[in-house]
Amino acid sequence: MQHHLKLLTIVFLFITLPLANRVHAAEHTLGLDVGFYDGTGWHLHWETANFAQEFTTAVRLGIGRSSMDPGNSADARRIFINNATNGVPEAHGSMWNYRLDLLFPVSIKSLTNTRLFVGPRYTKFKGNFKYIGGNEDFDVVSNHWGFGLGLESSFTISRKISMRLGSGIDYFKKTTLQGHDTSYSPDGVIVNQREDYTYEAADKAINQPGIELRLMAGFYYRF
Repeated sequence: MQHHLKLLTIVFLFITLPLANRVHAAEHTLGLDVGFYDGTGWHLHWETANFAQEFTTAVRLGIGRSSMDPGNSADARRIFINNATNGVPEAHGSMWNYRLDLLFPVSIKSLTNTRLFVGPRYTKFKGNFKYIGGNEDFDVVSNHWGFGLGLESSFTISRKISMRLGSGIDYFKKTTLQGHDTSYSPDGVIVNQREDYTYEAADKAINQPGIELRLMAGFYYRF
């Protein structure tokens, strides 16, 4: 966790400090959202706005983690390990995600303080499949670049604190799935193939990121 936060802090400061230093009135906010993102999850955000006079676009960098169903345990075992059937299956999935957003004010009659957000995404997926009594415990992992957009509205609670509600959708490109000593790639490259399984079979068995709905609510603090 510390490594992730340090990396994000360095990237965000590299992007925003040259802009923020142009004016003394730059605004900074720290926010925490919770909700649904391919499962239950949370997101921590740092935002900088008012880079220049009459420039209303803000920049936000975020890190989050979600827990989800990683896929079909029996299929994952056959495709990445072997055809054994012994043991009681347990499966746990997680997804670390990193996001950079540009935020633009939009006008919606029924809502105030509404913004459109859009930007690149990067995620690290891991599905763990364990067979208790079957001597199998392995991970299937993948890393993805993507792109997303959405809308959010904020509601003032005090001078420093506001509540935020947001929804959006992210798209992630398919990439290599790797588990144990086997990997399947979208371009057809397979390492240590099990029987005649293909990337399509591996992709069907594993719930790697693809098109992801985002529904979040949270609070942010204005410095």
